Amino acid sequence: MLRAWFRHITVVAVIGMAFIPVARAQSFPFGLEMTLDVAPMPGSKRIPTLEIGDDGEVLVELWCKGGKGRISIAGDSVVFIPGAIADRGCPPAKVEADDALLSALTNATNWSRQGDFITFSGAQPLRFRLNTN
Repeated sequence: MLRAWFRHITVVAVIGMAFIPVARAQSFPFGLEMTLDVAPMPGSKRIPTLEIGDDGEVLVELWCKGGKGRISIAGDSVVFIPGAIADRGCPPAKVEADDALLSALTNATNWSRQGDFITFSGAQPLRFRLNTN
């Protein structure tokens, strides 16, 4: 009897553990920072990052500009609304890259997660890596 009960509990635990990665893979990483999955621009070490607060507030650091915004998630849908973004006296190439990145984030309609990578889908997909260290 005890052996059958233990076997039953073990099977239930194994089945339950099989569903944990699926649920985890679907959760949006509120409270974490992510870095755009690209190489730095020539002559710079900086790569754009998003720090997403638990309440959806976003600290945005682009190639040169930076500021705040908000993100809303509903299922696999995403809405990013930029707030005040500081210019910081950026050179024209970085201003253009920052404006393009902000536009791509604003026009993203969906998101997906695969491990430590978050992809925002829209006219121009953006892939970010979670900073998990």
